[in-house]
Amino acid sequence: MAAHAELIKRVTRAVGDPELPRLTPGLTTRISLQVGSHTSSLAVEDGVVAIDSTSDNADVTLSASEIAWEKVMQVPPPATYHSFTAFQLANPEFTLSGTPLAIAQARPALERLFEIIVSSPAIVSPKLDRNIEQVVGRYKQVEIGGVGHDIYYEEAGAGIPILFLHTAGADGRQFLPQLSDIGLARSNRLIAVDLPFHGRSMPPLTWDGSPYQLTTELYLSWCTAILEQIVGERAIVIGGSMGAAMCMVLAAERPERMLGAVAIEPPFKSKGRRNPFQHNVNVHGSLHNSAYVRGIMSPLSPQAERRRASWIYSQGAPGVYPGDLSFYSDEFDGAAVGPKIDAKRTPIVLLSGTYDYSATPADGAKLADLIPGSRHVVMEGLGHFPMCENPDYFRGFLEDAIRFVEDNAD
Repeated sequence: MAAHAELIKRVTRAVGDPELPRLTPGLTTRISLQVGSHTSSLAVEDGVVAIDSTSDNADVTLSASEIAWEKVMQVPPPATYHSFTAFQLANPEFTLSGTPLAIAQARPALERLFEIIVSSPAIVSPKLDRNIEQVVGRYKQVEIGGVGHDIYYEEAGAGIPILFLHTAGADGRQFLPQLSDIGLARSNRLIAVDLPFHGRSMPPLTWDGSPYQLTTELYLSWCTAILEQIVGERAIVIGGSMGAAMCMVLAAERPERMLGAVAIEPPFKSKGRRNPFQHNVNVHGSLHNSAYVRGIMSPLSPQAERRRASWIYSQGAPGVYPGDLSFYSDEFDGAAVGPKIDAKRTPIVLLSGTYDYSATPADGAKLADLIPGSRHVVMEGLGHFPMCENPDYFRGFLEDAIRFVEDNAD
């Protein structure tokens, strides 16, 4: 009963929330929250949330035991008890019912609702000195397989080069906190690219308009060309999620192009990221996909930074996010790639956040076991996008990883 009362108390905070109207245009839905034998219903209509006295005819029902809900109310909650999508994908204590379409249409509202329900103060970190004006963006025509690609990239600093690779469905803006970091720019040449089809890098003119699909072979060809034609020298490659997977592929297949690698949230086999409504005419893709990734961030990351991180996902071209998952969720296999990496030749650091249920700390540990000499670090309190969801707190982990690679590079 205590968990149910506390849940209702926290739900009332959503009344009048300024963000919900942006996330729910035209949405009318009824949500039932079941805490053991107690049930409460919410009505959502165009961003207005109200407690509904009835419990019949809910479009979406989320249920769990009182003990499970008590974990949601903890400050902070344990991993997988912190977001709606975590309940759905990674927490067997919760049962979700409703048609897949109703759940997908309500996801932006539900994800925001549970951000409000989960009450956790952000990790306090020293504010870093940043200067966004030191970041310079430009285009370069890069030839890949005989085809010209107009690649957009941003750069700052001077010194040992670092190439940043963004996550699936995103772009190089995820690394703006690092490119604007005055301290990092003093010792490193920092480069963040938008891959073809992403952000400000257009599809090549040879594209026939067919569905976009990323493969290991295609992605490897892109990154090899970027290292050769944009970076122009051996570099430390730092990638997040899908980019982390490519860090490992590059270390296995193109070690001569690298000084080393830092894999941020590296997957082992991340089969659970696909969702049929990532690209579906019945669902607002920008709202759905930005909410889908919002649920994989840490509740201890500042809300303003999380909001920015999800904003990038609201701007991806239709079909690009699921197209990237062809590589990340379908093809990549850490069990096959890991043993091919010689960490003595290509030093590699694996960074895993405790709130990441796509690429978990356990996944990072399994990868480390397959890569003798690699370094695995568990980042307490971080989620799937530490470079942009909590860049100040992440900075220490990143700096240690970069120095490890530099100290061990040949």
